[in-house]
Amino acid sequence: MKKLSTSLLANLVATKRKELKLTQQDLADATGSPFQLELTWLPDHPQKYDLGECEFHLALAVEDMEKAHALHEKLGCICYENPAMGIYFISDPDGYWIEIIPTK
Repeated sequence: MKKLSTSLLANLVATKRKELKLTQQDLADATGSPFQLELTWLPDHPQKYDLGECEFHLALAVEDMEKAHALHEKLGCICYENPAMGIYFISDPDGYWIEIIPTK
């Protein structure tokens, strides 16, 4: 597994922003790395964030959704699917959700 260096975090630049009932800000490495970080803020959230609410999660983009889905289904780690949006979530051993999204 490739470790993320702290110098990479200093090079993050805003790439796109969405504001609905929440704000999503995507950040990318200014040096050209394909890695991105999506930050989500829920301004109307009624209480302090609790990681158990699954409002905190990572999103990983995959090039072959069918292949990734088949692997995750075999591993039994899919915890939520939204076929209409073309995404699903897997759960890590600690119960944190990881969103799987297509690259395209």
